[in-house]
Amino acid sequence: MSLRTSFGNTVRRFSSTTRACGHTSNIGKTPIPIPPNVTLTPSPTSLAVNGPLGSTSVPLEPYMQLTFPQPNVLNISIENAEVKKQRSMWGLTRTLISNAVVGMTEGFTLPIYLVGVGYRAALEEDPRGTIDGGSGQRLNMKLGHSHNVYVPIPPHIKAEVSSPTKIVLSCSDKHLLGLFAAKIRKWRPPEPYKGKGVFVGNETIRLKAIKKK
Repeated sequence: MSLRTSFGNTVRRFSSTTRACGHTSNIGKTPIPIPPNVTLTPSPTSLAVNGPLGSTSVPLEPYMQLTFPQPNVLNISIENAEVKKQRSMWGLTRTLISNAVVGMTEGFTLPIYLVGVGYRAALEEDPRGTIDGGSGQRLNMKLGHSHNVYVPIPPHIKAEVSSPTKIVLSCSDKHLLGLFAAKIRKWRPPEPYKGKGVFVGNETIRLKAIKKK
């Protein structure tokens, strides 16, 4: 709002009130449903999750607060929502706990597609066996190189080759599953001109027009 004085000058009036805003996390405040076959054991530094597919633990910051309003529902809150670090860890911790619950009950599945002429994949026995902590199996892939690409499969990953151009990975840990998928993808990342490469999940790429002389 502006006020005009008798001298022709304009005086701008400012409001001294501050706008109230709530500090919250839409992800962090969402309750986590707990299946009957999952057991949660909280401690001051971590939360142990036990289920049909195994057990894991999620690290907890000292300011994280866990409450059970119902036997099968977990709520997560923080001590001070005004602190930026606590707000940033709020949603992350909730996501990690939710992924741990799903991983110990259903597990995670991630498809990988080989797009390109002559691109193929096969699952075979690893001649090295279980050396270096492997599972005894490896992926033999043709990705346009002058040589075949061999990727040993870790013991915590289960791989299936449903077709020569499709690999299905499954694991109870979403983080480890993504790391192994990225390891396969780096051998032939998707390129934007012909659309060839290793595509993970629902990954897509926008093709670029080739400049013609």
